[in-house]
Amino acid sequence: MRKDKNSGDASASRLKEIICVLRRHGVARMTPAKLRRILEDLGPTFVKAGQILSMRPDMVPMEYCDELMLLRTDAKPMEFGEVERVLEEEYGKDWRSVFSHIDREPSGSASIAQVHKAVLADGRRVAVKVQRPGIYQKMEQDVRLFHKLSGMIKLMTGTKRVVDLDAVMDEMWAAARRELDFLTEAEYIRQFAQANEGVKYIAFPGVERELTTKKVLVMEDVSGIRIDDTEKLKAAGYDPKEICLKLAENFAKQVLDDGLFHADPHPGNIHIRDGKIVWIDLGMTGRLSGRDRRLLASAMEAVAEGDIYSLKNIVLEIGVYTGKIDHARLYSDIEEMLARYGSLELGRIDIGQVMRDFLSVADLNGISVPSNIAMLGRGLVTLEGVLSRIDPEINFLQIVAKRMAQSAWKDIDLQSELISGAKHLYDFGRHALRLPGQLSGVLKAASRGQLKITVENSQTERSFYRIRKVWDRAMLAFICGSLFVGSSLLCLSGLPVCFAGVPLISFIGFCAALLIFLFLLFGMADRR
Repeated sequence: MRKDKNSGDASASRLKEIICVLRRHGVARMTPAKLRRILEDLGPTFVKAGQILSMRPDMVPMEYCDELMLLRTDAKPMEFGEVERVLEEEYGKDWRSVFSHIDREPSGSASIAQVHKAVLADGRRVAVKVQRPGIYQKMEQDVRLFHKLSGMIKLMTGTKRVVDLDAVMDEMWAAARRELDFLTEAEYIRQFAQANEGVKYIAFPGVERELTTKKVLVMEDVSGIRIDDTEKLKAAGYDPKEICLKLAENFAKQVLDDGLFHADPHPGNIHIRDGKIVWIDLGMTGRLSGRDRRLLASAMEAVAEGDIYSLKNIVLEIGVYTGKIDHARLYSDIEEMLARYGSLELGRIDIGQVMRDFLSVADLNGISVPSNIAMLGRGLVTLEGVLSRIDPEINFLQIVAKRMAQSAWKDIDLQSELISGAKHLYDFGRHALRLPGQLSGVLKAASRGQLKITVENSQTERSFYRIRKVWDRAMLAFICGSLFVGSSLLCLSGLPVCFAGVPLISFIGFCAALLIFLFLLFGMADRR
């Protein structure tokens, strides 16, 4: 009972803190910068939600995404004493029996954990990622409170039409639970290393699996040069252009071949060491199924070829929707989107802009995009930004097209293709032999007047709906007029006066006519 009371007190205290932050910022008019500052003041849970939100251009306008990207800056570090307590709780012994030295100052501090340089007892240098104590419980409490307050927050901040806050929080919590388990991140590192085992210029930090727990991750110390520090790279003898090409090729491989990609490829997570590109901080990882990869490859081909019909079908196949789709509008929106790229060569198309346009078209047509696709979209925008800063001449779409061509030839099984082609040819011939008989049947049915053709058109259906709606309102107007005229005639019939100088039945008729009139009036105003 005491525990429940303490939990209730903590929730009440946290609730007051959240409300105070919202009041202090004056959230009547929300702007991207103000939203970022609010999330920073609300703490790790909301910072993480903002980071997720920055990768969802399908949920929020691009200016919000760009501003929330700034939430990736370092968080306030925890005291070294807290780091010691976490290590000793996880290992069940003094940390000095595992490490001969740990730097007291962290090399990096984020909302969920911070990293310290250390030396193992055998002299090897490592990086130790330590989770903030109690962060899981605090985030879980914040998620519960947020769902209770979501209605009020939407009203106060005006974000109801900007973003579905509950959906963002649920997605954040699902992603955070994975990030809060460092054994999961260690497994991601292993899978990435295995998938890129044959790529000589790519590396990932080695993991000390015996020393890694859910709250402590011990990795090889990667003391390299950040990929955007071009001056240091040139001084060390590296060619930034070559690095950009290899980086783009590897990301294309992750997406199109492996289906496992780094979802947060900002410069701080990409280092150069010993002639290799080293990917670090793999807590935020995206996955693509074989179907997703085939659809994405087909979408890229459709964009390059200006194939509106194929791209429309791909949008419908990738997306999720519950309402009825206006196919004519979707086709028109895609045609307008592709018209902007029609006169451009493949090497001049901005893949980041293509992804933004793609997500915008889906959103305008009531089609939601799965989180892994939206995450990939934001990852592509981030990576292309990195590439353009280092070497503006690099075009990621060209590299993707080259990778797609290589994958297509690599995946072809000539024997299977010949067998499949022969089978399709046989099926075509068999059906072609039946065609004269089927055509003869159609002509006979037409000559007897028994041929029936059904045509479905979304525009026609909408027109019939509007006509029916106008007809219904016309009938109501007729009834309203009839009630008014009839009630007026009854006033002259000599019936006894009961209310407001008119007979009761006339009064009831006038009231009914007034209600119908008001209904029609409000309906016309709402239609405008």
